[in-house]
Amino acid sequence: MHARVGPDLINRHLNTPLLRKAWDVIEEDEEVQALVRMSNIMAVGRLMYNDHGPVHSRIVSGSALELFWRLVDVGVQPTTLRDGTASSIEEAAIVVLYGAYLHDIGNAVHRVNHELIGAIMAAPILDRLLAEVLHDEPRLKRYMLRQEVMHAIYSTEMHTKALTMEAGVVKIADGTDMAEGRARIPYSKGKADMHAVSAMSIKEVIIKEGDGRPVSIEISMKDRAGIFQYEAVLRPKIVTSGISEYFEVWFHVDGERRKAYPEE
Repeated sequence: MHARVGPDLINRHLNTPLLRKAWDVIEEDEEVQALVRMSNIMAVGRLMYNDHGPVHSRIVSGSALELFWRLVDVGVQPTTLRDGTASSIEEAAIVVLYGAYLHDIGNAVHRVNHELIGAIMAAPILDRLLAEVLHDEPRLKRYMLRQEVMHAIYSTEMHTKALTMEAGVVKIADGTDMAEGRARIPYSKGKADMHAVSAMSIKEVIIKEGDGRPVSIEISMKDRAGIFQYEAVLRPKIVTSGISEYFEVWFHVDGERRKAYPEE
């Protein structure tokens, strides 16, 4: 079964009361919603970058959980469970969900160093959210889960190595949101640099079972300009994800399917 990367993918993964509660809490939190909207004002409105707002947060959350559960299904153990910072698979999934949703909030301050800024900003927010979602867990456990989410946010920086499976799927998921709609606003305002043009050339991104590896990311594009989006954004994130051995990437362009990662 394949999954199309988009804002509706998250609905596939809110199938337990705990994950649904975690989602509702973060979607209804006024501070979080203000921050993701400010991220878009900074990134799109002032810098003419691609979308970094609420829709991007929802897309990355769905993609990250899709990648997480696919790896779990083939026997990959979440690092938080291995190390005892999470007590259940659902808690590990909450680390993924909150890391994905909050990964760009640092843009509300500035694009420069936004991963570090966002991780620091997230600490008091996570204290509040996790206390509501996991109120039966001791504070010590919630503090450890908070740090795991902060690590996932910080690790989305292009050159920073993710040290947990959870951070790795968040990092890769961030790179999968590359379809044309993400660049439509800056492109419509006249921005025609390679990032905007390449994003506009990508029709869709599909996650499915790989030919030789557990997960395949299939990128369909109108023309080869979309290859830049993979080379500049997705590939570096896979390489520094710490879980690259589980992934392959394919291009669909000019009527052909061609392997992009791992390189032959």
